Amino acid sequence: MSAEAFGRYVPAVITLDDLADMNAADRYGHRYELSPERALSVTPPPDSEHAAIASRLFAWLLLAGWPAEQILQAVGIRLPGADADGGRIPDLTLWAGAQPRSVWLDVADLVVVIEIVSPGSAATDEVIKVREYAAAGIERYWLVERDAAQTVTMHVLGPDHTYDIAAKMPLAWLLRTSPADHLPAL
Repeated sequence: MSAEAFGRYVPAVITLDDLADMNAADRYGHRYELSPERALSVTPPPDSEHAAIASRLFAWLLLAGWPAEQILQAVGIRLPGADADGGRIPDLTLWAGAQPRSVWLDVADLVVVIEIVSPGSAATDEVIKVREYAAAGIERYWLVERDAAQTVTMHVLGPDHTYDIAAKMPLAWLLRTSPADHLPAL
């Protein structure tokens, strides 16, 4: 579909309901996200390496005792904005408790957001989402690079509502530690 044809179907002002409909209608697995400033972003579906990293992290958390109902992949989170809310779909999220059935979850019980950086999402994950997640008060934001070491950068929210880098390590090293070394207790 051409950009012109796509543009004919996009509402003039996109809401989170519109965004949910766009995600549901896309049969190719693209992710549609909306910044709190109303900027729409579309990313291609994740590849097999991306899925393997998410699976390894999911299994690591599950084997450490986190309930599956609290480890959610590709679930929408609502980001409060000045005029309207934005919506992001992180690769993996860990919650303090089971979440209600909803397309867009509030960030109140969010323990950590994990994004796996893909070539098409690097600028958004490494710059824009760092600012947005900090502004939303998300305590921990982890980025997993797609470099040879699959470097994990762990951001922790500071008192000034910006992130400090708490640690940086290869994914293989992280997976040999306990999540309790990096996260609050269950």
